[in-house]
Formats: sequence, C-alpha cells, structure tokens
Amino acid sequence: MTTDVLGVGVQRRRTTIWLTVLTAALVVTGLVAVGTGAIGISPATVARIIAHQLLGIGDVTWTPPQEAIVWQVRLPRVILGILVGAGLAVCGVALQAMVRNVLADPYLLGINSGASSGAAAAILFGAGAGFGQYALSTSAFLGAMAASLGVFLIARSGGRVTSIRLLLAGVAVGYALYATTSFLIFASGSAEGARSVMFWLLGSLGLARWDALLAVAAVVIGGTIGYLTVIGRSLDALAVGDETAHTLGIAPDRLRLRLLVVVSLCVGVLVSASGSIGFVGLVVPHLARRIVGAPHVRVVPVAALLGAILLVWADVIARVLLAPQEIPIGIITALVGTPFLLLLIRRLYATAS
Repeated sequence: MTTDVLGVGVQRRRTTIWLTVLTAALVVTGLVAVGTGAIGISPATVARIIAHQLLGIGDVTWTPPQEAIVWQVRLPRVILGILVGAGLAVCGVALQAMVRNVLADPYLLGINSGASSGAAAAILFGAGAGFGQYALSTSAFLGAMAASLGVFLIARSGGRVTSIRLLLAGVAVGYALYATTSFLIFASGSAEGARSVMFWLLGSLGLARWDALLAVAAVVIGGTIGYLTVIGRSLDALAVGDETAHTLGIAPDRLRLRLLVVVSLCVGVLVSASGSIGFVGLVVPHLARRIVGAPHVRVVPVAALLGAILLVWADVIARVLLAPQEIPIGIITALVGTPFLLLLIRRLYATAS
C-alpha cells in the first residue's frame, strides 16, 4: 500500500514537472514564432508589445509597423496554432481510447473528412449562408456531426457497438466523404474556388482573426480539454475494454456517443478555422503517454501542450521554408507524421509476432 502511494506521488510530481516545462516551452515557442518572419522581431520586443497591448505597461521602443505585425497579424495566427494543435491532439487521445486502437485519429473515423466536406460545400456553393459569418464553421460542424452519426449508426447496425466496428465504419465513411469533397471541387466549375479549397484542405493558419479566436478557444479549452480531463477515469476504463467499463458502472455505448459529439464539435470548429491538418492527433498522444504514462487525467493536458508546440513550429516552418511563398501546414505535419506512423506500425507488427 505504501509503495502504491509513493508511486502515485512520484507520478504526480513527474506530471507537474512536465506540465511546467512544457508550459514554459510553449511560451518561448510563441514569442519566437511571433517574431519570426520576413521582418524579424526579437522575442523581448514581442513580449514588450504584448504586455503594452494587454496591460498598458512599458515604454514604446518599437515602431508602429512592428506593433501592427505582432498584434494584428502574427499573434492571432500563433494563438490559433496553439488552439488547433491542442484540440487535434486531445481529440486523438479521446478517439484512441474510444476505439482502443493506437492508430486512431480524427481522420480514421471520418470526422475530419466530414468537416472538410461541409466546409468545402460552404466555400464553393455557399452552404449555410443563413448563418452569416459562422457559415463555414457551422457547415464544418454539421459535416463532422453527420460523419460521426453515420459511423455510429453503421457500427450499431451489426448489433452492439464495438471498437472494431467503429474503426471499420470510420474508414469506410472517411473514404466516401473524401470522394464527396473531390466531387464538390470538380462540380463547382470554379478554378479559383477549387484552388482555394485545395490549399485550405491542406491546412493554413493564415485566416486567423481576433474575433474568431474566442469561439475556438471556448470549444477547445472548455468543451474538449476540460471535459476529457474530468472524465479521465472513464476514458481509462474504456481504453481497457467494455467489460471493465461495465464493471465500473460506465455505459460504453453512451460514452462513445458523447465522445463522438465532443470530438465532432471540436474538429468541425478547428477545420473551419484552419483547414484539414493531419497526423497531430495520431502522433502526439503516443508522445504524451511515453512522458506521463497511460492515465488520461495526465495524458490530456500534456498532449494539449505538446500538440500546441508541434503545430506552432510546423507553421513557422511552413511560413519561412519557401518564403515569401507559404507552404500548406498539412504538408509539414505529414512529413513529420509519416515516418512516425511507419515506425509505430513496425513496432506493432514486431510486438504481434
């Protein structure tokens, strides 16, 4: 008993240390990222500009163009990158627990494809125009929800919803929706619209605006990260198996349905804000579990910080690698994630054999 208590204490201290280190790393990453670009600005100057804007403190030692670049252009973009990276990472954590498969992420269950189809319909054909400035995010959310519902109903049609049924249904729905998005692009008859959608489908943080960040932050931080942290023990039970969940008084089907709704909302909002960005939800959960172990109450916040750091640096590379031309951020995350996926598959086959 004493050994167990000591072990728990060690894990808590280790988690606290990692959360502190990662938070500090995220702050430094943000300052460096805001200062990086065609016009370089030192992290110290970036910090002073932000402090002046938020708190009204400090003497103005910078130029008006520098302040405009930091406050109006780069800072919203970096904050959006933090939110998108954190949101995709924790969605990957939830989905991997839900289907008990280490290869699961929003792509695998077709949720990302559904959001992309809805958003493409809004961009090319004006779907959801009645929602005004929220047309894109609403269409993306509805597309993600439709995909999630389709996956759940297909998995349930064969009887009790199981992890393998959800997984296979997600793959099928994802392929169908990817084809739907491609059809919408060709059917639009607009070369400019098609180019816009294709670039957007590969992901970009270039549309970041202050007025849109509040809704994204509310969904990611309050509606997703907060919720998944609170139900961390339920996620632990679900990841072990349905029998364990039943033993602890948890209804696996109901929990999976709630998780699908939460993940769909988060992915829909993120896709509408930044386009379709892959591999973050696949790679980051594994890194988080290596750092702090399997309990989701620790994995969720660590994964959120890791995902935020990863995506901000990916955006920096996308902005500067071929400057002044910007590379879609999805290309960078795919280049990073593909070797990791191959390594993961190799380890899984080695373990199975």
